[in-house]
Amino acid sequence: MFKKTLLAGALGAAMLTAALPQAAMAENTLRMAYDADPVSLDIHEQLSGGILQLSHMAFDPLVRWTQDFEFEPRLATEWEQVDGTTMRMTLREGVTFHSGNPFTAEDVAWTVERLKRSPDFKAIFEPIETVNVIDEHTVEIVSKRPNPLLMNMATYIFPLDSQFYSGETEDGSARDEIVKNGNSYASRNISGTGPFRVTDRQQGVRVNFERFEDYWDSESPGNVDNIVLTPINENATRVAALLSGDVDFIAPVPPNDLERIEGDADSNLVTMSGTRIILLHMNQERVEAFKDPRVRQAFTYAINQQGIADRLMKGFATPAAQLSPEGYVGHNPDLELRFDLERAQELMAEAGYEDGFSITMMAPNNRYVNDAKIAQAVAAMLARINVTVDLKTLPKAQYWGEYDDRAADMMMIGWHSDTEDSANFFQYLTECPDAETGAGQYNAGNYCNPELDQLLTEANLELDLEKRAEMLQQIEQGLYDDAAFVPLHWQDLAWASAANVNIEPILNVMNFPYLGDLVIEE
Repeated sequence: MFKKTLLAGALGAAMLTAALPQAAMAENTLRMAYDADPVSLDIHEQLSGGILQLSHMAFDPLVRWTQDFEFEPRLATEWEQVDGTTMRMTLREGVTFHSGNPFTAEDVAWTVERLKRSPDFKAIFEPIETVNVIDEHTVEIVSKRPNPLLMNMATYIFPLDSQFYSGETEDGSARDEIVKNGNSYASRNISGTGPFRVTDRQQGVRVNFERFEDYWDSESPGNVDNIVLTPINENATRVAALLSGDVDFIAPVPPNDLERIEGDADSNLVTMSGTRIILLHMNQERVEAFKDPRVRQAFTYAINQQGIADRLMKGFATPAAQLSPEGYVGHNPDLELRFDLERAQELMAEAGYEDGFSITMMAPNNRYVNDAKIAQAVAAMLARINVTVDLKTLPKAQYWGEYDDRAADMMMIGWHSDTEDSANFFQYLTECPDAETGAGQYNAGNYCNPELDQLLTEANLELDLEKRAEMLQQIEQGLYDDAAFVPLHWQDLAWASAANVNIEPILNVMNFPYLGDLVIEE
């Protein structure tokens, strides 16, 4: 095993060196190793952490979150709430896309229209009626109804180069076509306003970036000239690459290696309490038993979240009984963990399934910390209520296609609300699935409770924030009572770097490192 790790590290180092010309090697080059690379260059193809990390490298949002959850101006410099449904934004002047095209208000309007037809993003942008171009550097975003989360939504608007993505390719395909898990012009070509240009990409091997010479943010302290992003999905190999000096920055750091890295004088370790919920969906359209709330409740009683957090996650996770972490407006303090094997067995018997049944389960094996091990532990726990689990784990790149197809009876997903609001969890994970509106886009359980959905609709119109919080907490209570899913834990976050790579100022709980501002010290 030790020899294998050394060999993998040596191969990784050779690959990183080969990826850069000699001139670049003399500049400030950041060699990164994530557990996976972005699945596409089209930032509207998939709503995921990997795509949003790419977005903050190659694009800029209108506004972005600070570490203190405040809004920081980026391509929008000022904003004003004109009335209950209209937000006027002043856009930054003198900004250039990587293609050389100038950034204007037309690009913002065009981007929002594209977001509204993206399968993954349209649920977020459904409340937007239109974006009116007032002049070259002013837009008005008009909502269909009062919208308490308009500024939160603006953190998702990374203006695309409308000229670059307009028209057709040589084979007659639209350049702005959005193809899920497929091959499109936008999935292979990219033009943003961000600090880094993509110069080379080999899916599953590496992505090369170089600093954009005409980047607008001259005040940024960032001094990174080149980035080589190499996916290393094996935890031990990724950590070994950092400790041997083959890479400068890794994420995530597995819980088993936190103390090891912290004790290494040549490394930095940064950890934060996370807000990403890890959960399992129970597909009611595939398994008749899952339509019975007593069976779903039995599954939640059979799973020992505390044990998973303590033993598998080494305490680097917070066991969850709901979607909303503490601090979110929808967090319901009355909801408690309910591991009780005897009660689980009673519920199965009450539902007529004392002898159990068989199901299939799928989980990724390189997306979330210890994801495959967690799935194996859950399968073993379910065996204690006579449920036989046929478990299949897949690399992230293959898993998402299977997830979109709802290819197993139970499926794992992790979700971070990038609007930093509880409604985002419900909108994607528990709303009645509706392909037309995008509601329930990631509801692989096909759970549906119209009353809770109506309450969510009302909450998203409520400008009284205290009243809105009460409504969101009611939704959490309803989901808990229904056992709409099996909550596991909120995943804590950890990153590590070489000692001279100052990562702490550019990290945040959203897990979108602002690499344009990264400083490599002498």
